[in-house]
Amino acid sequence: MVFAANIKKTTKRNTATIVSYLFSVLFVYAAISKLLDFETFTVQLAQSPLLSAYAGIVAWAVPAVEILISILLTIPRYKILALHSAFTLMVMFTVYIFIILNFSDFIPCSCGGVLEKLSWTQHLIFNVVFIFLAGFSILFTTPCTNKRKLLLLALLALTGISIVVLLFAFSEKKMHRNNAFVRRYPHHPIIPIDTIDLTYNSYYFAGISKQYIYLGNYTAPLNVLRISTDFKDTITIRIELPKDRINYKNPRLRVLDSTFFLADGQVPIINTGSIKNWKVKNSYRNIGFFTVFEPIGKNLLVIRTQSSSTGNNTLGSINLTDSIKTILYPDILQSTGDGYFDRDGSLLFNSQFQTIVYVYYYKNKYNLINIDFTHFKENNTIDTVQNPVLDLKNIKSSNQTVLGGRSVKVNGIAASDGEYLLINSDRLGRYEPNEELERISIIDVYNVQEGSYDYSYYLYRHNKEDLLGLKIYDREIYTILDNHLIKFKMKASL
Repeated sequence: MVFAANIKKTTKRNTATIVSYLFSVLFVYAAISKLLDFETFTVQLAQSPLLSAYAGIVAWAVPAVEILISILLTIPRYKILALHSAFTLMVMFTVYIFIILNFSDFIPCSCGGVLEKLSWTQHLIFNVVFIFLAGFSILFTTPCTNKRKLLLLALLALTGISIVVLLFAFSEKKMHRNNAFVRRYPHHPIIPIDTIDLTYNSYYFAGISKQYIYLGNYTAPLNVLRISTDFKDTITIRIELPKDRINYKNPRLRVLDSTFFLADGQVPIINTGSIKNWKVKNSYRNIGFFTVFEPIGKNLLVIRTQSSSTGNNTLGSINLTDSIKTILYPDILQSTGDGYFDRDGSLLFNSQFQTIVYVYYYKNKYNLINIDFTHFKENNTIDTVQNPVLDLKNIKSSNQTVLGGRSVKVNGIAASDGEYLLINSDRLGRYEPNEELERISIIDVYNVQEGSYDYSYYLYRHNKEDLLGLKIYDREIYTILDNHLIKFKMKASL
């Protein structure tokens, strides 16, 4: 009996020793793999939906803890403590994988070495096996009763689970609300569908419907290029103006539903007509000057204009009914500087949500405004520039203020439809390399319903083309890169 008991005791001790060495080899290998390609490891953590806001800290903490546990496992005095730590760490890794698999649309891997070759299901099984190995080793070597051992293991498992869940919760809060400037890049979130050569680079988006895309032309403002959304039908249409002679300065075209709007805020004039015959039916002259406009109804437009009293950029509306009515809303656009340049931005209309969207160029803000202007909400983008950084220069001879080249532009071209708001930004976040910026455009995707940042993707410009236009309709994304119109489809999983 004594001999059998000794064999049993020796077997348990040897098993614990073997498990300890297995963990030592695993953790040392994993830590060295991460450190040898530390930049990639950090970027992958930054793309993680769970840890993106804390990538900088976690990138150093994980290999450091793995190496520390490996060392302690080889020291008899600290072996039991190290096994408890290894058990807890493996529980945390496993919970991380479980959350990634079940609650995330995209899955970055950050393990390093051959472990990256495992599928996520294989990885989960691998981790569970090591959790059981650590648990059995603790049961074999710890002097207290099995009941107390199991209770301690349960507490350690609960602690590991809680830490990962809390990291996930706080990372989400920080990413969505506190402007931690770390982007998430899912794998291939958009799929290229088709491309059309437009021949010229003077086109811009004038409107979109289920059947057609309408492109205006800066150099031929009366020409409309209508393209079917399946890219199979293309036709050039010419708008027929009244015979009265008007010296247009900067005409722009917009199409909403069955109505087209050809307007020039510098004249000022607004022409409207039906897309059935593309003839101007009504012309409106009794209106104020404006710089940009978007139709939000058959007889209603939102405009941005410069206040004659303050000089500030201001939003307003023009009602094209029998008694033309222009109303300004000076309190919507917020200013912390000159009131003109710091309020500059993109004016959009989300027809599905019947919401006006205004994206500031020089700060990390965008406004959502209902079409009767009774309610508006300001949300943040992921950038950290809350107050515009403007390089303003005064030209004394003409008493004009112009924008210098050292101004920091936060947001660029934008588009919105349904719950989505897409914003182009040339600003690099943490952990993003700048070597390829000449050949990519970064598109940040936001959820306007929740006021949150979702993810980002690269729009590749292999020949260094300029991004001239961006549009989204029913999860289909259209871009104009120089003289090419490109259609993409958002992945269903996103």
